[in-house]
Amino acid sequence: MMSLRPAAMLTCALMAIGAASALAQTTPRRVRVHAATYVPFYRASDGGTVSVSDFDLDVDPVTNEEFASFVAASPRWSRDRVPALFADDRYLSHWPNAAGPAGADRTRPVTYVSWFAASAYCRWAGGRLPTEAEWEWAARADERRPDASDDPAFVDRILTWYARPSAGLPAPVGSGAPNFWGVRDMHGLTWEWVEDFAGSLVSGDNRQLGDRETERFCGGASASAADVRNYAAFMRYAMRTSVEADYAIRNMGFRCASDP
Repeated sequence: MMSLRPAAMLTCALMAIGAASALAQTTPRRVRVHAATYVPFYRASDGGTVSVSDFDLDVDPVTNEEFASFVAASPRWSRDRVPALFADDRYLSHWPNAAGPAGADRTRPVTYVSWFAASAYCRWAGGRLPTEAEWEWAARADERRPDASDDPAFVDRILTWYARPSAGLPAPVGSGAPNFWGVRDMHGLTWEWVEDFAGSLVSGDNRQLGDRETERFCGGASASAADVRNYAAFMRYAMRTSVEADYAIRNMGFRCASDP
């Protein structure tokens, strides 16, 4: 077997360190969210539960700065080169140039990104988008409990943000306190893409459910909801089912997940 000279060994070591450093700079810190079985907001047709295994989730949403690093490494995802099939004409429209925003805007969550672009970023960063079940489980946690979804004060706090008009870009990441898992800003900054964003096919019209009373056309979406008082969750699921994978929206960002 050929042996490496000391200089060559040092070069290889430095290259390995550099590669590791680059990965550390482009991979946000993730925390472990433990497995659970819970009743989802929209129950399955058999009224059952959903289960999630242990998974790791980004502490913060992906920022403009992090996404700019991805675009620099993958130019095909730049604003002027991305195929129309993968992003509409609003894609990264808030960026002044290909390098992305400057100053404090670099620490804001990246928005105006399509599902395709978010998925590509997560693969590049060594992960994937979280599933809807994973995201919803992590988002049920408040600062003290893994599941605060039955706490009216917690639900009202989320709804207050949903009800607040947002004229500009979101605040910088890290604006909120970490929840039980150590994850920040699940609520309060942006909507977030999930892997199976169109998985909850919600009907708002009971005539689509086979109801012969054609005059009664409201409330179909609440028929299978686990808690009809949780209006914030209704809004979240409605948002997901109203978008297409190529949409780039002003208040839609994302974070990545990975398997342990």
